[in-house]
Amino acid sequence: MRCLFLFVIAVVATVSSAAADGAVSRAAWLASAYRVTPNVTYKTANNVEQKLDVYARRNAGGPVPTVIYIHGGGWVGGSKESSVLALAPYLEMGFSAVNVEYRLGRVSRAPAAVEDCRCALRWVIANAEKYGFDTERLVVTGASAGGHLSLTTGMLPASAGLDYECPGRQELKVAAIVNYFGITDVNDLAAGKPNEKSYAVAWLGGQPDREAIAKRVSPIHYVREGLPPVLTIHGDADPIVPYNHAVELHKRLDAAGVENELLTIPGGKHGRFTQDEAAKIDGAIRAFLAKHGLMPE
Repeated sequence: MRCLFLFVIAVVATVSSAAADGAVSRAAWLASAYRVTPNVTYKTANNVEQKLDVYARRNAGGPVPTVIYIHGGGWVGGSKESSVLALAPYLEMGFSAVNVEYRLGRVSRAPAAVEDCRCALRWVIANAEKYGFDTERLVVTGASAGGHLSLTTGMLPASAGLDYECPGRQELKVAAIVNYFGITDVNDLAAGKPNEKSYAVAWLGGQPDREAIAKRVSPIHYVREGLPPVLTIHGDADPIVPYNHAVELHKRLDAAGVENELLTIPGGKHGRFTQDEAAKIDGAIRAFLAKHGLMPE
């Protein structure tokens, strides 16, 4: 019930510019339009259940385009509950949604979070019929570390060997990736590097092969033909995740012939964009999803 309460609050936030009565009415309508199933266990690792929340559209008349949201926090913090507001724009568009948690660094070092999110994608595909997910129109998204995990979830081939904790026959593919200022080169942020970041150092820990692991979980090393379209939103003054991570990723995507867009927010920091910037981002996401035939009917 707490998750449903947070969902209603999220919806109210998306319509806060409307008249008060209209906002409450819209929130009530959306709450009734979605069936919320919180804390579904999709995997158990390190004796800890990993869970996700499902927001399934009711009475859709067929499979529904679905967004898979992965929270940020430098792989060492954050929670799916703290990120529920990020689902609101997609619910407003009519998507079903899956809000994913994963093992943080204090539970298991890299590459555990990557493995978990790949398993969450497998769970979504395997449970598509039960919840009405359209597996041809899955969009994976997240911010910061969640942006990184959205990229690895949507880009990794099976040959990367990071799907072994949840083997299955379903092909793990998504239709698009929306990356909010995600890390694309983990090794660039590791200990002793010019862009060293404490969160990356903590996530990699003292593993003797940490540099190899960092490269293994870096999206820039998986760019190739046939990837799903990628939209990246990144501020060019981001102090947490270097803007160059976005630039380099999209250079490589261009070279590989992958459809992609980079929306740069001039002077933008690490999220916390202005209302005008947020409106611009929302418009870009809608246009991107429409261009690729992913908007709900």
